Amino acid sequence: MDRITIKNLEIYAKHGVFPEENVLGQKFVISAVLHTSTRKAGLTDELEYSVNYGKVSHFIKEYVESHTWKLLEKIVEELAKALLLRYPLVKQVDLTVQKPWAPIGLPLETVSVEISRKWHRAYIALGSNMGDKRGYLDFAVQKLGEEEDCRVVKVSDYIVTEPYGGVEQDDFLNGALELSTLLDPEELLDRLHEIEAAASRERIIRWGPRTLDLDILLYDDLVYDSETLHIPHIELHKRDFVLIPLAQIAPWVRHPVLGKTIVELK
Repeated sequence: MDRITIKNLEIYAKHGVFPEENVLGQKFVISAVLHTSTRKAGLTDELEYSVNYGKVSHFIKEYVESHTWKLLEKIVEELAKALLLRYPLVKQVDLTVQKPWAPIGLPLETVSVEISRKWHRAYIALGSNMGDKRGYLDFAVQKLGEEEDCRVVKVSDYIVTEPYGGVEQDDFLNGALELSTLLDPEELLDRLHEIEAAASRERIIRWGPRTLDLDILLYDDLVYDSETLHIPHIELHKRDFVLIPLAQIAPWVRHPVLGKTIVELK
């Protein structure tokens, strides 16, 4: 990925823990690295195919000046999100915010916070075997599409499958979707649980009937394990009801542990 760099943009804004900082204001110095493809702009010499760094600089100035926050961490987090949402050609942004006049009672040149944020690609499994199954799956797709920090890219066809796990229950309707998201894996899991709860999902019987089941299958090329989440999904490669719809929208995506494509696993 190519990069466009804006270095040491000086802004006078009202951020800080102390009340007087929010009233009097002070200088902040911001640098941004915008990850994008400059290939088409380089070949055509047309600005429309690139990111206008002048407009980005003015946006950064206006955005930082129009808000008041206590922490540098909050400034960079909100600014990174705002830039990624506003400029579709920017796939990742690296931000540094410096505070040259930090009031700590000691001589120092500057204090800074630096972060990197980007759009991530995740694949989500959809399932329902209670009530209006198609309605519940459509509800999940709609709710994810309405999230500011999520974009639904592709949705598979829905397929009818037999129940999994040995609990007697109705057949499932299953599908999969590709999601572009700014959320980290645990945040995405929480968001999926919120959508399940809105569909009256109750976690009573393992592998039991449910109005809506949403699982993270893959997240970039990440291999991740916590008490509540495993990526890739630990049973992804064993389940036809996952592999069939996933192969429809992501046939050549490769399992980061097994090294095989979804089509090969299917």
